Amino acid sequence: AYQGRSSGRVRAFALYGDTTGESDEFGLPVRYPWAQDYRGSATVLYGHTPVPETEWVNNTMCLDTGCVFGGRLSALRYPEREVVAVDAHQVWSEPVRPLRSAEPEPERADGVLHLSDVMGRRAVETTHGGVVTVAQEQSAGALEVMSRFALPPAHLLWLPPTMAPAPTAQRGGVLEHPSSAFEAYRLDGVAQVVCQEKHMGSRAVVLVRRDPDAPTGSGDGSSTAPGAGPGAVHTRTGRSFFDAATTTTLLGRVRAAAGAAGLWDELGTDWLLLDAELLPWSAKAEGLVKERYASVGAAARAALPAALGVLDAAAARGLDVAALRERTAARERDAAAFTDAYRRYVAPSDGLDGVSLAPFAVLASAGASHAGRDHLWHLGLADRLVEADPSLFTPTRRVLVDTGDEASTTAGTRWWEELTASGGEGMVVKPLAGLLTTRARRSGGRVLVQPGLKVRGSEYLRMVYGPDYLEPATLERLRGRQLGRKRSLAQREHALGLEAVERVVAGEPLWRVHEAVFAVLAAESEPVDPRL
Repeated sequence: AYQGRSSGRVRAFALYGDTTGESDEFGLPVRYPWAQDYRGSATVLYGHTPVPETEWVNNTMCLDTGCVFGGRLSALRYPEREVVAVDAHQVWSEPVRPLRSAEPEPERADGVLHLSDVMGRRAVETTHGGVVTVAQEQSAGALEVMSRFALPPAHLLWLPPTMAPAPTAQRGGVLEHPSSAFEAYRLDGVAQVVCQEKHMGSRAVVLVRRDPDAPTGSGDGSSTAPGAGPGAVHTRTGRSFFDAATTTTLLGRVRAAAGAAGLWDELGTDWLLLDAELLPWSAKAEGLVKERYASVGAAARAALPAALGVLDAAAARGLDVAALRERTAARERDAAAFTDAYRRYVAPSDGLDGVSLAPFAVLASAGASHAGRDHLWHLGLADRLVEADPSLFTPTRRVLVDTGDEASTTAGTRWWEELTASGGEGMVVKPLAGLLTTRARRSGGRVLVQPGLKVRGSEYLRMVYGPDYLEPATLERLRGRQLGRKRSLAQREHALGLEAVERVVAGEPLWRVHEAVFAVLAAESEPVDPRL
């Protein structure tokens, strides 16, 4: 908090450090271990508190190794961050307090998190998106989910960002159309995009370790695998998909497929972090299907035929109910289409029977974030997993589109129409290249290009906007939807996700990784009054 400030308090802290107000048995002030709680972004180097050995603690290091007391003279090479030390020729001054304590220092707890790391109004610095601010009210909302339902933070290395829809189509009988996505990317200077089949399932993050019995690490992505045991398979809010036994079985198959596909050796890693979709949708959303969708369909099937019967009887008596009957019949057709829409994504499953994974990105491996790779590289590795275990993995179909070529965009649109006509949800349009930036329209600075734009089919959108959303009046109203906030949220969460992965592979402490991961969850959380 003192960084960038100048005052008497700041100078006093810089010169003398902080004390507890107590004295030890030698009459010297007891130093407050401020480095244990340090959460700043700057590297802090300090002295005047002699230590036997140099040690990095939360991006701080004491370089005073007591040369005057017969210890060593230490220095740090920067930016290499290499410590160089030479032994003292002699004891120049006898210390009041022994330099080396007779009792060993207590071991520092590994992976300890503090509530202050995530609570309150937070400003998280990211490499690709600048400073991302998290409101205090949203942090409070995320805390309940993280503390009550989510996996241990050491297993949560990344949470999926939200995805913005394509700009709203302003003509035709659809709300979303591929041409809008192609044009948006063309205006951002993206020449090539890859259109990926959008699987109707549940977003799944898979952390799998090559050897579940190997030593673990809380955040050192360059050596030992993060987490513990075989890994984790979790939802976009950090909850485990399955119980421990089922998760172990699933990860065993993923591990074997990665070995058969040669990924462990090719990437030189002992762990993988995958972004995937878990199918079918009903495997985890059965309760949602029954409560939100099936109940609506059942109510419509019970009420509307009865209403039509009454209207037919009224018409037979000579009453003019033709307009009302046509509206009611249209509602019945829409309700039937709504029921058909959600039933497409319901399939029986029991444990892992009937369950499959559709991977589409290898987010990271030991010492490497793969965000800069193009999407064909990611999908190529996913194809190899499908070949290794076709009963577990589902392929992701895709086509390449040149945003500046009319024939190419027409072909991409036709492919989307075929997907949605056959019952598919739609597609996701992504820049072919990895990390891309574009010029911000307001500030003129560089910002991340949208990582993906979803283009969903008309029938699928009935589940989002209601059975009758294609009625002209309703469709016209929905065309006024404001997408700016959703796009901004998608970019900020994307930047936070990239930051979390890069901190993992750089071997940063768990609290640094968790800071970015928690911020994604907070951005998705409903605000909660922090006084509650």
